Amino acid sequence: MRKSLYSLGFAFIASAMMAVPAFAGHSTAGTKIGVLTCDAVPGSKLNLLVHSTTDVECTFNSTAGDGTEHYVGETGVGFGIDLKWDSESHLVFTVFAAENSGINKLSTGKYVGVGAEAAAGIGLGAHVLVGGSNKSVSLQPAIEGGVGVGASAGLTYLYLQAK
Repeated sequence: MRKSLYSLGFAFIASAMMAVPAFAGHSTAGTKIGVLTCDAVPGSKLNLLVHSTTDVECTFNSTAGDGTEHYVGETGVGFGIDLKWDSESHLVFTVFAAENSGINKLSTGKYVGVGAEAAAGIGLGAHVLVGGSNKSVSLQPAIEGGVGVGASAGLTYLYLQAK
């Protein structure tokens, strides 16, 4: 099941990335484009109905092919409603980032935005987040896949730090 969720997520990201070559050809030298994949850490979810949080482990792969970076953090619904209980959850973001002068290509820090998800066995959701250094990184569109039951929607967040 996990493999099929990844396949669905990567198919969505691949279709979104079809527009990237045109964007990348006209971008400045410092623009970073890639895919951020996050997996929920089993047993770390805390659900308080109007606020939820779960720990994540993430991997960033740049389309420039210059390596993989690993991150840890937390994601959830900061304000909204979360009536969803899941046994596994995966997020896949398309990343557009301005040059980061640090050692990591992706800015650490808090990303905020909106999101919604529904699940009845297999769940799907979408998120759009902005954040990082000087709000210079856009994580969009994100597809979330998981296994569970219920629904959630509201102001969502993702906090990242280098591993």
